[in-house]
Amino acid sequence: MNILEHRALRGPNYYSRYQAIYMRLDIEDLEQKPSDTVPGIAEKLQAVFPSIYGHRCSVGEPGGFLQRVRNGTYAGHMVEHLAIELQNLVGFTVGYGKTVDSYDKGVYHVVYRYRDEATGLAAGEAAVAIVRKLYDGGHVDLEPVIAHLKEVRDAHALGPSTGTIVDAAKARDIPFYNLTAGTSYTQLGHGVKQRRFQATVTDGSGIIGHSIADDKDWTKQILGDAGVAVPKGCTCYSWDEVKDAAEWIGWPVVTKPLAGNHGRGVTTDIGNLDDLKSGYEAALARVRDNSGAVIVESYIKGEDHRMLVVGGKLIAAARRRPAHVTGDGKSTIQTLIEKANEDPRRGVGHENVLTQIHVDVQTHRMLEQAGLTLDSVPGDGDMVFLKSTANISTGGTATDLTDEVHPDIRFSMERIARHVGLDVIGIDLLAETLTKPLSEQSAGVVEVNAGPGFRMHMAPTHGTPRPVGQHVVDMLFPDPTDNGRIPITAITGTNGKTTTTRLTSHILRQTGHSVGMGCTGTVEIDNHVILRGDYSGPAAAQAVLREPTVEHAVLEVARGGIMRRGLGFDECDVGVLLNIASDHLGERDIHTLDELARCKTVVVDAVKKEGGYCVLNADDPLVMEHGTYWARGEIIYFTMNPDNPDLQDHLSEMRMVLTVRNGRIVLLRGKVVVDIVDVNDVPIAFEGHAPFNVQNAMAAAAVALAHGIEIDDIRAGLLTFHPTPAQMPGRTNYFEADGVKCLIDYGHNVPALEALEPLVKGLGQKRRIGVSTAPGNRRDEDLAALGAQLAKMCNVVYVYESDARGRAEGEVAKLIRDGAAAAGSQSEVHLIMNEQEAVDRAIGEAQPGDFLLLLVDDIKGTTERLKGRSFPVKADLAQA
Repeated sequence: MNILEHRALRGPNYYSRYQAIYMRLDIEDLEQKPSDTVPGIAEKLQAVFPSIYGHRCSVGEPGGFLQRVRNGTYAGHMVEHLAIELQNLVGFTVGYGKTVDSYDKGVYHVVYRYRDEATGLAAGEAAVAIVRKLYDGGHVDLEPVIAHLKEVRDAHALGPSTGTIVDAAKARDIPFYNLTAGTSYTQLGHGVKQRRFQATVTDGSGIIGHSIADDKDWTKQILGDAGVAVPKGCTCYSWDEVKDAAEWIGWPVVTKPLAGNHGRGVTTDIGNLDDLKSGYEAALARVRDNSGAVIVESYIKGEDHRMLVVGGKLIAAARRRPAHVTGDGKSTIQTLIEKANEDPRRGVGHENVLTQIHVDVQTHRMLEQAGLTLDSVPGDGDMVFLKSTANISTGGTATDLTDEVHPDIRFSMERIARHVGLDVIGIDLLAETLTKPLSEQSAGVVEVNAGPGFRMHMAPTHGTPRPVGQHVVDMLFPDPTDNGRIPITAITGTNGKTTTTRLTSHILRQTGHSVGMGCTGTVEIDNHVILRGDYSGPAAAQAVLREPTVEHAVLEVARGGIMRRGLGFDECDVGVLLNIASDHLGERDIHTLDELARCKTVVVDAVKKEGGYCVLNADDPLVMEHGTYWARGEIIYFTMNPDNPDLQDHLSEMRMVLTVRNGRIVLLRGKVVVDIVDVNDVPIAFEGHAPFNVQNAMAAAAVALAHGIEIDDIRAGLLTFHPTPAQMPGRTNYFEADGVKCLIDYGHNVPALEALEPLVKGLGQKRRIGVSTAPGNRRDEDLAALGAQLAKMCNVVYVYESDARGRAEGEVAKLIRDGAAAAGSQSEVHLIMNEQEAVDRAIGEAQPGDFLLLLVDDIKGTTERLKGRSFPVKADLAQA
């Protein structure tokens, strides 16, 4: 088998409303070998994957997939199910999948859900290898496969603290994004509503508070000045200073690096110079700068407690005990450690709620102080401590005591958070108990932590788990109805997408909103270009939704982006389907208009059900058939026919329709008629000569209505949007100079030219000179039809070639030229391979009274060449 394509679809897509992995799989010789031709393959499969029995498949009952295998299915279908099950086996619960054939024999589209993208892709590759072995009768050793997938999972998965915050956000329907690969830097929400955090440090954490927490000496000074009990101590910069400090403080003492975390380099209960030397060296090794600063402070006898304050409120308290084992009277300490590490809750690093216990220098020192070795056999019930600090990351355990915290202690902890200035803070408190005030016992705060770990609270070894992630999310988004989302408008169709996207953005900006827009050509934030290129796909959604100032997102969505990566967002507030016409057929297994329609309707299928709107073109039969079927939320239709019989039921239900009546764009709702604007006053309508732009204007107005924009503001937006390179680059840009009329447009397909034809013939009453091309990935018949349409519209045509896309040089231009000739037209057709030369020839050919139709890729360059001509240029062109 051969994987031809393999990628993640990040959002609603052609195959699923959810994110999924797409694999284009050639099963090669296995096309001739359905599973029922391989004796015992179902039994082998179940022996390797016992849990595969739970896969119901289309049978609809446990064991259903195995029935399909016994009765005969294809290798691609088996790959789908194994890719799903492999993810389940490493902790990602997924269930959806589908496998469909393609137009190429033996090639299948395999689609399956994922939680983590890298793990999902790796599972697909492993599934292909396993299915091949099952067919060949080879041995399948699942253990190394699972081990590898776990490595992939751990390399990409969020840590437990970050993960619990993300899970709490998902529970509130707040979207999230990992902003930097390989880190926990995460964004919750969109645009202006977003909040960001890394691990458990939020964007609201004060940098001064973070600095205080990172400097233990500074921390003690701040807290001591505030009357908080802290251990006596000082900062030392040499071994001699450390010895003097210990004598001054009095034994026992603690050593720790001035700046540190997770208990690294901390040694406690030091009672002699030898242990002091070891503790000093351990602390020195963990100093994060060249200062050599080590703290020596008094050792406070008492239990180690971690107090977690979020948003100024104590939300969790845990008693931590260092890594330890409890004797049974028979086993050695080494054996007890090995048994403890068999606990499934213990993992490597932060992968599980507890961490494996590792024997190190500190372990040997602790045992030596107790007169023990690893070979010693402790008595039944005797507790042997293996570390001096109680951090979970070094194998410690935690017991939740949140409900036992005395009110005075609660107040003290919340007061400490205010003094340090952190919105999320972990406070290390040594105390005999949490049930009585600190003043009545031996107690002291030994450290505060910015970015504290949550594992001990979310999954304590003993006691009640605390929803710490939920508390963080509630702090970041205090309004329980706020899901951190900004309004998203997604616009698709064969033609008109860019114009409608730009016009919609213009109307929203006119009402004072900060708009992020992605379209063919640019990504713009509040009318400022931040990226150039084709941004009619999920990359634009990513850029816009991460921008901190954006209040509205308006996104052009093209067929290619949907098929390659999905939408890039999970749902939108308004989805627009302008039209469905023949273009790009034959690409990515989209060969028919019905298949193209399903691709385009992904946008309206992604509209949220409650409060969402779909804007549909009622004049397009395919939009009416497919768009209406897949649309979610409320539908707003637009039509050039005010008496459209298909909309009468819609109007009778008091739904909205935009149409043209007596030369004016109006809103119909039931029997109510609301006047919006005169068509002749809309600049992009060209006094009605551009009906396609009248439709685009109605679509944009419908989007504005869906967002609650007032009619007067919609009217103002329509009246102030002009077909110039500044506002609509490459879309019906019209100039006049020295008696020559010129229209620049990007249209490269037959439906686009058919839409332009009334405008071209209405403006060009005499000789019409055209320049055009098309990408080479169009079908032969599409290129020939383009030539025929050009010949129908123009007296002289210059055909150039800019993007052969795998075809031989000159093949595209020749097909367009031959199409023009086959149409029986009297038009002159010239092949000039270079775009700039073709434009220059057309401009040189033009005489007063002629009309230039320049269908080009280089909009800016063409505009500049027009400016440079010798004939006088009107102000609108000179300023473009």
